[in-house]
Amino acid sequence: MISAKATRMELLNIKKRIKIAKRGHKLLKDKRDGLMKQFLSIVNENMEIRKRVESKLHMAYGSFLLTRATMSVEEIEGAIFYPKKESLLAISYQNIMGVNVPEIEMQIEKERSVEYSLVSTTSELDHSLELFDEALVDMIRLAGIQKSVELLALEIGKTRRRVNALEHVLIPQLEDAARYISMKLDEMERSNFCNLMRIKEIIEA
Repeated sequence: MISAKATRMELLNIKKRIKIAKRGHKLLKDKRDGLMKQFLSIVNENMEIRKRVESKLHMAYGSFLLTRATMSVEEIEGAIFYPKKESLLAISYQNIMGVNVPEIEMQIEKERSVEYSLVSTTSELDHSLELFDEALVDMIRLAGIQKSVELLALEIGKTRRRVNALEHVLIPQLEDAARYISMKLDEMERSNFCNLMRIKEIIEA
């Protein structure tokens, strides 16, 4: 319960606070709904990329098993020991309704020619390495999306709590205080009116 003095000035202040609280409540509800829309969109993207990663890894491991059946461990290690690419992670941020979410991408800085003998290796090795490369690019992007999902979920939770606090606690308390002050002011007016009538009767007697 909000303690308030039974004065007209206090009543005006509380009515102003109610108006501000209701405006804030609407803005927070709009923000919550907008965050939920963005959250669901990113969750769907997350699921699509995750499925793509799982599919590519499944094919890559299958192809690598065929390679393993035709090449020795030493031959495979020798073939893949020297990296074919040099790459960097590029991290940028996108502001979604006040939440900075990361976007992580792999940028190829330098790509070298194949450093192993094509005679001593199989085409399955090339194929599996290509699939692993493609899966890695998606996995890095997936990491950024997953972090975005976590950050948006946290912000949605905070916004929902604020909406509930305004809707179920602050606004009802302010409205109760306004009704209480209005009732007290009405009582004071009736009491003053009765006192004036008594004074009038005394004067006229």
